[in-house]
Amino acid sequence: MAGPLAGVRVLEIPNIGPLQHAGMILSDLGAEVLRLDRKTHVDANSGLQGPYTARSILDRGRLSAGIDLKQPGAAPIVLQLAEHADVMVEGFRPGVAERLGIGPDAALDRNPRLVYGRMTGWGQTGPMANEVGHDINYIALTGVLDMIGAAGGPPVPPLNLIGDFGGGSMLLVVGVLAALVERATSGRGQVVDAAMIDGTALLMAPFIGAATGGGWGPRGTNVLDGGAHFYGVYACADGEYVSVAAMEPQFYAAFCERLGLTDLDPAQQFDRAQWPALKDRVAAVIATRTRPEWIEHMQGYEVCFAPVLAPRDALANDHHVARHTFVTVDAVDQPAPAPRFSRTPAAVQHSAHRAGADTDDALMRWGLDPDAVAAARAAGAIA
Repeated sequence: MAGPLAGVRVLEIPNIGPLQHAGMILSDLGAEVLRLDRKTHVDANSGLQGPYTARSILDRGRLSAGIDLKQPGAAPIVLQLAEHADVMVEGFRPGVAERLGIGPDAALDRNPRLVYGRMTGWGQTGPMANEVGHDINYIALTGVLDMIGAAGGPPVPPLNLIGDFGGGSMLLVVGVLAALVERATSGRGQVVDAAMIDGTALLMAPFIGAATGGGWGPRGTNVLDGGAHFYGVYACADGEYVSVAAMEPQFYAAFCERLGLTDLDPAQQFDRAQWPALKDRVAAVIATRTRPEWIEHMQGYEVCFAPVLAPRDALANDHHVARHTFVTVDAVDQPAPAPRFSRTPAAVQHSAHRAGADTDDALMRWGLDPDAVAAARAAGAIA
């Protein structure tokens, strides 16, 4: 069965990480996504056989055509492909797509119904628009990084999940889908400007008011950042870790009962002055049993408890196995498509192809005739 985006064509001008992630999601949802991989990526993998394994998960589900956008003949090819697309996404710094001849004005002139998605770190405008950067810089400037870490210690980078993916690729996908819905009424495409700093700021919605209004203390001293004894991570006797999140009164009562801390007054759960001492008490109790023993001891009780699993252990977890949270495609373990749909389920269309593996077939599938493909190759525009 086809996914909910079946029939939607997406032209992806790849960049690292976030844009790949957006292309993966759109493909999982059923869109036909064509990756235009850089010639340097094609050359680097010309000797590989089979799937392009270096980035296999992020590049799954799409055909790949190699192109050298620096060659004069490349822009006409991209614009011709854009005529057959519903969506085009790129991740260049501001002005680069325009200099290459494939910017939104040129693309929308050829296809007024096109949704043109742009993803950058700093945005298309502003004094830092043309600065270089990565996830950690974007979450630093928006106040997120300052809030993450242990009390008295430095900020701790939370992988690149917040800026690149939560504030970047997810925001781009939301914008593209919204523009497609609007197009159904207006018949017109538009430009979607998805900046990682904007998406990161949006993720801050639950915290920005508290942080600027005096309701949030220094990092590591609040309920959700490890300051509370009932919300955090603790080491077990075997050196493994468990997580607890007994925030609500009924869960906190069960938490205290299962730990044998029956002398604690539930009415004083949010007395911050007691938290440091209580964290020590909870840590001492949890350190008396191994993680498997705590799993057995907590199972069936409403404590808000879960073991901290390494990725390999997560793959084998009973709950994930039952829900098929992870799938294996061509011997590569990876997250299953999400969310889930009752009539039009999402699916991994196929494993990743190496860069440029489908150039001729993909370009002709998207409207170029064989003579045009041959001419473009002779001119060095495609790889």
